[in-house]
Amino acid sequence: MSELFPRKQIIGFVFSLVLTAAALTVYFFDMTFAQGMTILVVTAFVQALLQLVVFMHAGETDDKWLIYGKVFFMIAIALITIFGTLLIFLWDM
Repeated sequence: MSELFPRKQIIGFVFSLVLTAAALTVYFFDMTFAQGMTILVVTAFVQALLQLVVFMHAGETDDKWLIYGKVFFMIAIALITIFGTLLIFLWDM
């Protein structure tokens, strides 16, 4: 019977709730902008990875390293786009 119980999904759901509560601390506590953004960015990335691994079952196939490689590539492209936009528009370079 225990193999039918979705233990991994429930633990992932509870951890998602904990991460959401951690992100809400930015709103309820008086934090500086840098502290708040650090907490929000870290919890967002951890929660995205949690969703990918637990609920989208990314690590359960034989080509899991291909999937993880694509995710890291997408993150790199997103960061290049964000910092490139900041470089052009805000820092006038």
